Amino acid sequence: MDNSLQARLHTDILDRREKIQTIIGSQGPHTHLLHLLGEIDRALEKINVGAYGVCETCHDAIETERIVADPLCRNCLDHLTREELSVLEHDLDLAYAVQRRLLPKEDFALESWTTAYHYEPVGPVSGDYCDIVVPQEAGGAMYFFVGDVAGKGVAASLLMAQLNAIIRSLVPKASGIATLVEEANRLFCEGSPRGHFATLAAGLAHPDGRVEICNAGHCPPLHLHKESLEPVRRTGLPLGALCESSFLSREIYLQPGDRLILYTDGLTESRNPSGDFFGEDGVQRAALAHRRGGARSMVDHLLRAVHAFSTSAPRIDDLTLLVIERPGTLPS
Repeated sequence: MDNSLQARLHTDILDRREKIQTIIGSQGPHTHLLHLLGEIDRALEKINVGAYGVCETCHDAIETERIVADPLCRNCLDHLTREELSVLEHDLDLAYAVQRRLLPKEDFALESWTTAYHYEPVGPVSGDYCDIVVPQEAGGAMYFFVGDVAGKGVAASLLMAQLNAIIRSLVPKASGIATLVEEANRLFCEGSPRGHFATLAAGLAHPDGRVEICNAGHCPPLHLHKESLEPVRRTGLPLGALCESSFLSREIYLQPGDRLILYTDGLTESRNPSGDFFGEDGVQRAALAHRRGGARSMVDHLLRAVHAFSTSAPRIDDLTLLVIERPGTLPS
């Protein structure tokens, strides 16, 4: 564990001790409060002797995401007690339920746009971010977001929820997609542990087919039009890389029948048994091979393509895929 993380956790533990002592002073020494105080003192003693973050059973390092989520944990995942395992399973079930409620409505549609997405964590929860927001005052315009918080598991899912809350709070007063991402970057940077970042593809789709896109270090969205496919390249650094960072947006135009494909690197970094990546080329080939299907059909086709490529190879990263379509007939 790096020194900056341990220092932050030390401060957090000391703060907990002060709060528990205050509660004991006002409510009396209840058994559960005394037990918690003992756990806090045990963690502080470990910090003093240089044993903090080490599993009490196997003496290997406890997983970083676990100790960030629970600075008082004493064992690695392989050596949880039955009671600790039961509590962890309950917490993960709750986290899964909460995260699913943050996702947009399935196959959401407006008069000018239809959407479909697939959200697949590699574990119980995900660090991927996917959202669609239609403010009442936007006149039929639709905001859309696909992102990826660095890391996996519970810690990444907490930062994903934080990013969701930040962006939802900014959308109603946004003056442009680049300005929205710029402010989201500042708030995410200020509210996240140092060294954590998130890539983000953010867009604003207007009823007339115009789409403004700001790509903060994310996989390039794909504009599928007629017989061609054009990636929308990055226009800025990932969120959290620099707290005071400026962002640019690009404007594209979707004709009736055009689609925009957004995804996380769980798609491109899927491997086959030989260790080869599906890659951006694999995504583009699969998209071009199914250019006349609708949004849901395209999502299903891309998933079949990547599953056929990876066959029995295990997936090691969260996978999110969002397809936005302007309804109509493709030009001949």
